[in-house]
Amino acid sequence: MKIAVTCRGASPDSPVDPRFGRASKFILVDTESDGFQVIDNAQNLNSAQGAGIQSAETVSRHGAEVVITGHCGPKAFRVLSAAGIKIVVGAQGSVAAAIESFLKGDLAPSECSDVDGHWE
Repeated sequence: MKIAVTCRGASPDSPVDPRFGRASKFILVDTESDGFQVIDNAQNLNSAQGAGIQSAETVSRHGAEVVITGHCGPKAFRVLSAAGIKIVVGAQGSVAAAIESFLKGDLAPSECSDVDGHWE
């Protein structure tokens, strides 16, 4: 399974970024191979609008099946859901800890967005 986690660094030890659309990076972890890839999201950090939608398209293009983040707005949630990607909100701590919590069942996929659009 490929899991994309919003992060503030470039390793699984980096902290989870609470923002989905304006996260500085995503770490895409392949749970079958234990490998990971860092996906830069700099183009959306200061975007005037559409950051969530563009970020959702980015993780979808990279084959993510699950997104783990702190918060996700309604537009990004719709795009991710339409692509068949599960969205997990409420993650804190390191990327590795968030993935472990998800795999253990402590973090579950959400049914809806948890913040309004343009949340910072």
